[in-house]
Amino acid sequence: WTAAPHGATRRTFQPPFTGGHGGRILRAGDVLKLAQSNFIAKPAVMSQPPRYANEWQIGVLYGPHGAPDFFTDEDIATFFATDWKVHYNSSRTGIRLIGPKPQWARKDGGEAGLHPSNLHDNAYAIGAVDFTGDMPVILAVDGPSLGGFVCPVTIVQAELWKMGQLRPGDTIRFVPMSAAEALAAEHALDGVIASLGAIDDAFRPSGIVTEAILHTLPPDGDNPQVVYRQAGDKYLLVEYGPLELDLNLRFCAHALMDWLQQNPQPGILDLTPGIRSLQIHYDSRVLPQEKLLALLIATEKAFPPLSDIEVPARIVRLPLSWDDGATRLAIQKYEQSVRKDAPWCPSNIEFIRRINGLDSIEQVKEILFSASYLVMGLGDVYLGAPVATPIDPRHRLVTTKYNPARTWTPENAVGIGGAYLCVYGMEGPGGYQFVGRTVQMWNRWRQTADFPKPWLLRHFDQIQFYPVSEAELLELRENFPQGKFKLDIQKTTFRLGEYREYLASIAEDAAIFKAKQQAAFNAERERWEQAGLMTETAVDIPDEDAPEAGLELPEKGHAVDALVAANVWKVCVEPGQAVTEGETLLILEAMKMEIAIVAPKNGTVHSIRCNEGQMVMPGQTVAVITT
Repeated sequence: WTAAPHGATRRTFQPPFTGGHGGRILRAGDVLKLAQSNFIAKPAVMSQPPRYANEWQIGVLYGPHGAPDFFTDEDIATFFATDWKVHYNSSRTGIRLIGPKPQWARKDGGEAGLHPSNLHDNAYAIGAVDFTGDMPVILAVDGPSLGGFVCPVTIVQAELWKMGQLRPGDTIRFVPMSAAEALAAEHALDGVIASLGAIDDAFRPSGIVTEAILHTLPPDGDNPQVVYRQAGDKYLLVEYGPLELDLNLRFCAHALMDWLQQNPQPGILDLTPGIRSLQIHYDSRVLPQEKLLALLIATEKAFPPLSDIEVPARIVRLPLSWDDGATRLAIQKYEQSVRKDAPWCPSNIEFIRRINGLDSIEQVKEILFSASYLVMGLGDVYLGAPVATPIDPRHRLVTTKYNPARTWTPENAVGIGGAYLCVYGMEGPGGYQFVGRTVQMWNRWRQTADFPKPWLLRHFDQIQFYPVSEAELLELRENFPQGKFKLDIQKTTFRLGEYREYLASIAEDAAIFKAKQQAAFNAERERWEQAGLMTETAVDIPDEDAPEAGLELPEKGHAVDALVAANVWKVCVEPGQAVTEGETLLILEAMKMEIAIVAPKNGTVHSIRCNEGQMVMPGQTVAVITT
């Protein structure tokens, strides 16, 4: 079993089948070959094998998004005082948590979405606690690199290992700490690893809450306000201007990114732009937080005037299967296993029509196929997935995102969230409202004319869609990664000065469109408030400690129990049906996996003791078989 390097790592990223050995997980019979340099000359003995309990304390840094901008002071106090419970639907992608809902410091996310957790997409730090609506999710090692939800805290580097030990039902208490404490914890962990000592005693955080905002530069002429936000001990988020969609702000982030690329700094590892921000991934051992902050503040004076900025771009025409069957299936699964009363179900497109004040679904379709979407960021969710917005503000359809997020999204589904469009690079969770499906954004197999790199799109590309049938799309998806189908791609240049002039020429029409849209947006929010959808708990979790209702087995009856905490995805049989040993009775969904519950022997189904969409706990009887 040989793992060739994939980027900077050899590890397997299983959901998109990349890295490792053929992108797959280990199987029985695989032989692992270790490089000679990895052998230990003298074996070490661990002083005390670790024993992990079900209650955890995890050290975090406050930020990037805190009070009073997004949360209330009471929200933050409650967050740190809560023992959060790990949800059954967790994985290496994200660890969902169960606990109290925030009160929130604002009514909605404006153009970013109707829910107050929504914001203009920015890069995520590994270990950030991301509020996808009212449900917090720890973004784990296979989590998204970009997204549009607020993150009040970020797990520090020395505590990230704990994410891999969490199990459904475990509880977590997040403990605040300072950047200096995070660095000390990292050194302490190094000592534990070197000596194979006891990790529990390596470091104890102080519990002191620091500031989420490290520094703010006020507006200066044509230059907007700059806010420097703490995003853990290895990331710093630089935000430009007010919380609104403004392409000028994206070019501010581009100017900073371009300067840092032209002037490499020791300790800076990666740069990820968002809609109005740039996240800097750095090594705090090489480049301390305060030194990086000073560098960034001084750098702001080195940029050219915004109106002079121009960037190379391309017009990329993509086929789109409107209201594709795969997206309808995802909506059906969401209704069944996540939230039955979501106002965007059963039709996301009807919801888009309603919240934008349009007269018909045909109008939604006409706007989508007329728009030219400017790619503002890549990696929104995963694998080169674009976050893009229409160049013409009259084409900017605005929606809210799912609350809570979907657990499954088909590969290359196309959705709208806030004022942004995304093409999902792979299967996984998601929150954008579906409009259809297109071809691949990432080619894991080979280079082609459209894939000189594994990713298809580039920053500032302009996406234009044209309609195809569902059957035609399936054929194109088969041929595209093999180079048997080529996209229509034209080179162009995006000039910010010219774009500003264009906006001025359509300002009156754009204002009329925006006013009508805002009225519909406000009306939708009022409908939610009247229906109690703004205050309703999104996730219904049973008490696993509550006694199960009395179960009296019939003569020759056999109880069939759930093995894990899970959601009942599908019931495959009905009472009175004859079944054979090993036949699937029902399918549970947990940890991003489908788990078949089978008949223990030949017999007849006496009763089914659960419903589709219901959560069940380990040991709970879900069916009874008689022989």
